[in-house]
Amino acid sequence: MTITRLAALGRDEPSLLALAQRLLAVAESGLPRMLLPGGEAFAFTMAGRQAPGGSWTLERRGTSTRYAAITALGVRFLPEDRQRAVLAGRTAEEFTGLLVESLPAVTNLGDAALIAWAAAETGHPKLSDALARVDALDEEGRPRYTVEAAWVLSALAAARNTVDVEGRFSAARDRLLRARIGDGPLFPHATGPGLLPWYRAHVSCFADQTYPLQALARAHASGDGDPEALAAAEACAARICALQGDGGQWWWHYDARTGGVVEGYPVYSVHQHAMAPTALFDLADAGGTDFGAAIRKGLGWMTDVPELAARPERREPMILDDLGVTWRKVHRGDPRKAVRAARGLGARVSPKLRLTPLDRVYRPVSVDRECRPYEFGWMLYAWEGGRI
Repeated sequence: MTITRLAALGRDEPSLLALAQRLLAVAESGLPRMLLPGGEAFAFTMAGRQAPGGSWTLERRGTSTRYAAITALGVRFLPEDRQRAVLAGRTAEEFTGLLVESLPAVTNLGDAALIAWAAAETGHPKLSDALARVDALDEEGRPRYTVEAAWVLSALAAARNTVDVEGRFSAARDRLLRARIGDGPLFPHATGPGLLPWYRAHVSCFADQTYPLQALARAHASGDGDPEALAAAEACAARICALQGDGGQWWWHYDARTGGVVEGYPVYSVHQHAMAPTALFDLADAGGTDFGAAIRKGLGWMTDVPELAARPERREPMILDDLGVTWRKVHRGDPRKAVRAARGLGARVSPKLRLTPLDRVYRPVSVDRECRPYEFGWMLYAWEGGRI
């Protein structure tokens, strides 16, 4: 017998079920406001501005193809009437069709891979066209950013039962596995040298961990099994869970050589309510370890933010139901991301160097008052998708 992820959350921790349902309601109310006029594209971000009287307004800024594709991936799990309510009258498949038609002008591999992934999961009839664009952009032997390489593998895993992608699938799978440094469990920021300067080649981010572990878990589940891929996903998941903060924080920057944290902040809302859950759920769905306790701990951060609780005068909610947003992150507010730069360079010289005085000078009490559509796309994917 299988149960939904939300039902399992209610069984294991009823108080968090109400929080997850609240967040999902915020997502469904907020996403339509992020659509640009005409309903064919999503904004890059919604920026919050507070009036002197305390009320908030939101401004759409920019546009993002990849955020639109991620949104389609999540919205497809909603009933059709609710898909149409979110996507200005379209279903997720119909909206994905707009993205597929835009592919000739797409030049970024990650964007193309996400569109192909959405085409595979929505059953779009032009999936082969989408995969052909991915293939055209994915030059053999060229290093790629790890996140984009992971999206390619996830797209191919999703397409395996529909079209013949076995050659490309094997190459994408091997590329991710080879990207790791030595026997370390974490993934670097790029799959090979050439994309990053030497002084930060060892630094990777949280997304560099969740997307590969998700892709490798999905690769294992998509065919007859792949123990090596599953083991790599397991090792990565175990490490980031072991490093999780006492308040449920999923930390931001890691040393891919040593498997340690380089700099914890910012802590992003999307990691807490969406990206960590969807990756770890997909691992469990693939037959891997159930990291449900870490998922629940991370979700709880959304309403119990220790960084802000320590400074009552700076305390504010991360979830604004009436606006349909979750604020993007809690950060240090340091100029030009000085702490991250200093710790990244310091770790290059000495992996154990922490530069702890920086924690007292730049405390993580600032809130980034933005919200981006992909945050809600992955939230819907995490909690409405899958069975456990």
